[in-house]
Amino acid sequence: MNKRLANDRFELAFGGNTVYLRPSLRAATYLEHLHDDFPALLKKLEQFHTGTVREIVLSSATDRHAAERLLTSAASKPLSAFINATQATLFGLCVALLPTPPEDQKEAKPTGKPMPLGEVYKELFRIATGWLGWPPETAWYATPQEITEAFTGHITKLKAIHGEAEDDDATGPSDEQRKQNTEQGLDPDFDRAGMHALKGLGKL
Repeated sequence: MNKRLANDRFELAFGGNTVYLRPSLRAATYLEHLHDDFPALLKKLEQFHTGTVREIVLSSATDRHAAERLLTSAASKPLSAFINATQATLFGLCVALLPTPPEDQKEAKPTGKPMPLGEVYKELFRIATGWLGWPPETAWYATPQEITEAFTGHITKLKAIHGEAEDDDATGPSDEQRKQNTEQGLDPDFDRAGMHALKGLGKL
């Protein structure tokens, strides 16, 4: 099992209160915009900026009321105690917001300009709702890594059924395959489009 897929829930406990945090695409999109970029978010967390910590907890909590109770309780306790109990967990959550490329793309040399993280999250939403056909709420609740892995599996399935072009210079599927793809409601050139989309994830 991909270890990153197991990191879909983080337990935050303090002052007799417990809240579970999920690194969902919705939380990732919101937090990436919170301070205009991800490094700034991590810097604020390192400084334990309380406003930022509050937004991280509330945006990723599976139960907002439980999160509010924990934060209210923490406000009456020494800040140092809250830092010691929660900072490592919150860093783990933030790391889980960053998708890793498919295994077969990790060693590939990046080409072109890096995609801004905000655009990465937009692309993952498009993949989840467009390619995978998930309802928007399902896409928002999924983690970036879950979407990446699901899309990899989807492309693998399509390649297994219909074959694939050997390289980027290939002409794509045969006329017969194009016809079959059209009859099945697929993009006639799905193998080429799918490979380009998958390679795009490898640049994230």
